[in-house]
Amino acid sequence: MISIYNTLTRKKEEFKSIIEGKVGIYLCGPTVYDSAHLGHGRSAVAFDVIRRYFLYKNFDVNFVSNYTDIDDKMINRAKEKNISVKELSEMIIPLYERDYGRLNVMPATTHPRATNYVDQIIALIKILEEKGATYELEDGIYFNISVFPDYGKLSKQNMEDLQMGSRVQVNENKKNPQDFALWKKEKPGEPSWNSPWGKGRPGWHIECSAMSMDLLGETFDVHAGGADLVFPHHECEVAQSECATSKQFANYWMHNGFININKEKMSKSLGNFITLENLLDKYPGNVIRFLYLQTHYRSPINFSEDLITQSINTLERINDFIRKIEQIDTEGDETKELVEAMEKLRVKFEKSMDDDFETPEALAAIFEFIKEVNKLQERVQLTINDRNKVLGFMKKVDNVFAIIFTEKEENLSGEILDLIKEREEARTKKDWGKSDELRDKLKEKGILVEDTPKGTIWKKAG
Repeated sequence: MISIYNTLTRKKEEFKSIIEGKVGIYLCGPTVYDSAHLGHGRSAVAFDVIRRYFLYKNFDVNFVSNYTDIDDKMINRAKEKNISVKELSEMIIPLYERDYGRLNVMPATTHPRATNYVDQIIALIKILEEKGATYELEDGIYFNISVFPDYGKLSKQNMEDLQMGSRVQVNENKKNPQDFALWKKEKPGEPSWNSPWGKGRPGWHIECSAMSMDLLGETFDVHAGGADLVFPHHECEVAQSECATSKQFANYWMHNGFININKEKMSKSLGNFITLENLLDKYPGNVIRFLYLQTHYRSPINFSEDLITQSINTLERINDFIRKIEQIDTEGDETKELVEAMEKLRVKFEKSMDDDFETPEALAAIFEFIKEVNKLQERVQLTINDRNKVLGFMKKVDNVFAIIFTEKEENLSGEILDLIKEREEARTKKDWGKSDELRDKLKEKGILVEDTPKGTIWKKAG
């Protein structure tokens, strides 16, 4: 049984999908006016792991994550670069795909773009208009939050205390300060589409309601995003969607925590803004992914170089263990104690992940397993049968984490393999001079060899 912390109810709830064995997830994606940063990566990895765990539990997952490709920020950035908004999105979206790929994030089932859903957006606004939930001002069509008494139920704010989000423009003519634009009327030099209210473009919030309901249904299982989206974006999505359909919009709301840089909020003004591209040019993607997973998805991460170093070292412990297991070549039956240790890992891994996707506890279970197997190897000779069972299960677990086998050198070049084999032959003949010479050659090629009582293991340098 999977339990999920639901932002809507502020408590953990047993997950029950609308359709048995299937789960629909909508993750609010980026506004593609600039390159991806650490926060984008955190959200992408967090919900990629959650998606992967549903797959591990044999769910059929429909995972939708959008690109907002029309927005004030898009328009302003395109003007700065003297290109069209469409050209800007076509330039930036591949950068996201590249960086997310380097983080081993699976592509979404569908990546809708707001500009491809203008017809559905207009249709949704017309429904709201027919229900008396909209009004027109000089600059656009607005949603009147007074027609939706539950406005504020997601962010748990009282109407009187609501503070406007950074993207909400002040307009003294609005009936309520919190009313928000559904359709923005055309301004010179901006992209626009024909509509019943004249030429213009969609507001920010209406995009996600139209895309998610079109692809997942009027009520779907999980709506996800960063904690900064709870208000106003997701609050407005709830209001307009439920007003239009008279149904619950999403059954579970999930939000990942913020990222701080050396205990300060990440921002360009503080000079501590880190793009994924710059980070991934310095460190492997699985290291950054592992860094994210060491903290529960709802908790803040305090990013630092020390945390990266810790991630590199900790991940190397797992890789060392896998390499040692891979080199077991003794025939024989399976070892009963190993089977028991593996079952303990499975139980602890699933218990942790079932509890609102507690990745730190699930990772701790893996290290506990590694410790037990290392102790076991000091007492007994593990067999090829054992090797295959351990590797098989570790790969199954890593299908969720995607931090171990994705970066492994599973196909070493023939030259490297020949040098390793030649050195083994030299050691067998006790030709220590030749053995040392070959060790140095391998080191030059980035391969470190370690001689143990049970044979030689190798690993990639650095």
